[in-house]
Amino acid sequence: MTIRQRVALLTLLLSLVSLSIAGAKKKPQVPDFILKAHTVCVIIDPDAGTSMNDPMANKTAQDNVEKALMTWARFQLVQEPGRADLVIVIRKGSGKPVDRTVGNLPTTDRPVTVQQTDNAIRIGGQQGRAPGSPTQTMPQDTRPEQQTEVGPAVEQDSFIVYGPGNDMAHSVPQISDRNLGYRTMGKNILKSPDVPAVSDFRKAIEESEKQQQQQKKP
Repeated sequence: MTIRQRVALLTLLLSLVSLSIAGAKKKPQVPDFILKAHTVCVIIDPDAGTSMNDPMANKTAQDNVEKALMTWARFQLVQEPGRADLVIVIRKGSGKPVDRTVGNLPTTDRPVTVQQTDNAIRIGGQQGRAPGSPTQTMPQDTRPEQQTEVGPAVEQDSFIVYGPGNDMAHSVPQISDRNLGYRTMGKNILKSPDVPAVSDFRKAIEESEKQQQQQKKP
């Protein structure tokens, strides 16, 4: 191969790499339905058991996420998933790959919610099963029981955002019918006061909006 051929090949490779990088930069961080959303509901993963070492871990994480969203003030928090444009499903990790928990305890019942940040206060209430709450196959024995949970979902915090349902004929789509819009997992990403999961979600939205603005430029 001559020097000229080598230079031409190198130029071609650099062009391909540049196009690949440019394409990666233009890839949306979040889908359009998240950018258009106005309301959000935060629930605890219905498959998560209640930790025996820290029974309030998921409830505390839920409260942390909601307060961070209140401070952000982009979305209006609602109490019932069926009335929300977005449903955020959270789960607090135990920090261990194996954890002993108690199953069959309710995670979505919240008769009264009172939350306050530096510049806002929120009072919410819910009676009975909320429309659009996750449906669970009820076991024959619904008494609380000890169980062992294993895997990355047990060890790390998770933050998953769902959008509208696939079947728009349903006025109140279940979580299983909704479209996945954004997800992240990591250690202590639901921990206050920073709540990194919400911060990263906000950055993803802001980056997507910047990309849309750039694409609209002539």
